[in-house]
Amino acid sequence: MKAADRRTVAEGRLRLTALGVGAAALAGLYAPVDARAAADTLAAAWDAGLRYVDTAPFYGYTLGEHRVGAFLQAQPRDDFTISTKVGRLMRPDASVRAGSDGWARPLPFRPGFDYRHDAILRSVEDSLQRLGLDRVDLLLVHDIGRTTHGAAHQAHWEALTRGGGFRALETLRRDGRVAAIGLGVNEWQVMRDAMQECELDCSLLAGRYTLLEQGSLPFLDECARRGHAIVVGGPFNSGLLAGQAKFDYADAPPELLRRAADLRAACAEFDVPLQAAALQFPLGHPAVACVLSGMRSPAQVRENVAWFERPIPGGLWQALRDRGLLDGAAPCPHEREARP
Repeated sequence: MKAADRRTVAEGRLRLTALGVGAAALAGLYAPVDARAAADTLAAAWDAGLRYVDTAPFYGYTLGEHRVGAFLQAQPRDDFTISTKVGRLMRPDASVRAGSDGWARPLPFRPGFDYRHDAILRSVEDSLQRLGLDRVDLLLVHDIGRTTHGAAHQAHWEALTRGGGFRALETLRRDGRVAAIGLGVNEWQVMRDAMQECELDCSLLAGRYTLLEQGSLPFLDECARRGHAIVVGGPFNSGLLAGQAKFDYADAPPELLRRAADLRAACAEFDVPLQAAALQFPLGHPAVACVLSGMRSPAQVRENVAWFERPIPGGLWQALRDRGLLDGAAPCPHEREARP
């Protein structure tokens, strides 16, 4: 399996490389990244054959879209795939400070949730201007869900349904202004609900189908049956599977620290870096078309590509199953590659 392998989804309207670039890191999530480093990172990813980049207005309070767009404007438009998100409108606000929402050096714009019809259309127009592009390939509804919004979820959900948010997505796709639509969330349950309301093509599920947790497996099986493609984000679970003590953007609890240590030890027995197993595992599922990884330097690009392409013996996956570290029903990469 090569990082630059192309997967065609959404009835041929969307092409994703097996490994994609998540632009949150380039927008300064938790630590600053200067403009030169961001450009060099995107150039290294391009040189490695990675042609799918995911960003969002929220990343760096618009900084992510500016940086991604500045690089992609110089590339042949038909050679790459870009996704961005809707659900927040960004408004000028001089009170924004370093560290807001985890962004090291955000631009002076404040996000406000708005999933209504006209807000979706406004958000897309704003994103196109920041990106400097005439179209987006994949448009994702960002951060909807009960866990994310708590008591406010119902109001946001009604904005998408009765308020016409989903209708705006369908109009954009029908008019050719976007090639495909979906959700970009950390909750598979709301993705399932949305599929009952709108004909989605491809969605980004972050952190919920990884070596650490496979609770979304029945849902992914349903996606495979329905032809709904999944991009897996957060394969390292906010860093816990990459050697950091973070999970879901917070300090990891002791039980997950122990589980990560057990996974690392099992991988070491087969001379496989845990990061390599974490990057490759999601692609064993037939619903998964791409894995996104956040990278903030050319060195990290090279490291991620090497992990992604490192051969992993089938015995490791079986050992993880035998030790209860992996759901026995979860398909593994070597099994997908063996299918005719």
